[in-house]
Amino acid sequence: MEEKEVIPKIVVKPPGPKAREIIKLDDEYISPSYSRYYPLVISEAKGAMIKDVDGNQYIDFNAGLAVMNVGHCHNRIVEKIKEQSEKFIHYSNTDFYYPQVPELAKMICDITPGNFQKNVFFGNSGTEAIEAGFKLARWYTRRSRVIAFIGGFHGRTFGSLSFTASKIVQRRYFFPLVPSVTHVPYGNCYRCAFKLEYPDCGIWCVGFIDEMVLQKYIPPEEVCGIIFEPIQGEGGYVVPPDEFFPKLKRLADKYELLLIDDEIQTGLGRTGKWFAIEHWGVVPDILCLAKGIASGLPLGATVSHKRIMDWEPGSHSSTFGGNPIACVVGQEVIKVIEEEKILENTTKQGNYILSYLNELKDKFELIGDVRGKGLMIGIELVLDKKTKKPARKETKNIILECFKKGLAIITAGRSVIRICPPLIIDRTLIDKGLEILEKAISIEEKKRRPPIK
Repeated sequence: MEEKEVIPKIVVKPPGPKAREIIKLDDEYISPSYSRYYPLVISEAKGAMIKDVDGNQYIDFNAGLAVMNVGHCHNRIVEKIKEQSEKFIHYSNTDFYYPQVPELAKMICDITPGNFQKNVFFGNSGTEAIEAGFKLARWYTRRSRVIAFIGGFHGRTFGSLSFTASKIVQRRYFFPLVPSVTHVPYGNCYRCAFKLEYPDCGIWCVGFIDEMVLQKYIPPEEVCGIIFEPIQGEGGYVVPPDEFFPKLKRLADKYELLLIDDEIQTGLGRTGKWFAIEHWGVVPDILCLAKGIASGLPLGATVSHKRIMDWEPGSHSSTFGGNPIACVVGQEVIKVIEEEKILENTTKQGNYILSYLNELKDKFELIGDVRGKGLMIGIELVLDKKTKKPARKETKNIILECFKKGLAIITAGRSVIRICPPLIIDRTLIDKGLEILEKAISIEEKKRRPPIK
């Protein structure tokens, strides 16, 4: 598929006959626990465009859930996959050695925050990176308790699910989870849990952790760390106020708590910097990454100070973690981001989109808030700008309308449209995508207006 051919092209009303056939087969054999946004059945992808099995071509505003940062099927990535697959595909890095693993680890250590010696543990996914970070924090501190944030998403395995608190459906009927996890409100100024106003609040969301949690009922000497997303992803693309993380860092230092940074969605350039926490000048003790690191291949990594990652052989391991193909792709991803100046493009295009959407915010009553950094942007839709009641039905209708018109875009939180395209996307595709999105919002807005008599 040539990206230049289309912007976009719908040749048959989706889902077409081939798509319906595959969806029927999927319904028969695949777990119903998967939550599909709409009936998009993909056959090819290139750059920031995707093609379905019936020949429809779409602009991609979700990058395979914020994974394809350097674009779909980047020529250099494809070549590395071919090259390594002809040498060897697997031999368990946790039991033997091969060069692809330490080579990638060194590159990751060079770009992650902190001017100190680091070690890396490789797994296969984001949730595994979180599990490793949690276990490491317990190992190093010999403390069992953890503080996590309401609205955070860290995965669905039992350990990571214990920290996840973005949607009830993700936790229903799975209790008891890992004990000793305390959830506290995040720095969400649009929906402040304390009904305060920024900046007069004094960042009480952090002060609350100290005064009402650690000084009242959770012994700080039993807490190993605080786990967080620099920008909450699944929970609604929530960007905290600028003072939030520096103040959280001071709190962590006060009680000798580790800061566990979940960069699975925000990392590898998504916000215009290698890692989102860099926007606030805070260096975490443990950093977890996945998604964009291997351009769609299964790979997760947990990075920490060498003095923290001192656990003994056999205490944590992974047969498939550090797969040689995934690791050579990871190396190439980092090189592509650097050499093709993708961080600069991300910042430039993200600022453009934010400016465009802020104009739409004044135009449409449905748009309650626009927020984000780089190409991680959220549009929160509400039924009323004063009450901020989530416009859930309208949000679903809008992304479905976009799908029908050739724009693949998804949601987050209760009623947030998330924009997270491949970081290589150009202005032409952005403009067309925003045009489709604006029309879809306009259609939904008109439905809410009483007819003129």
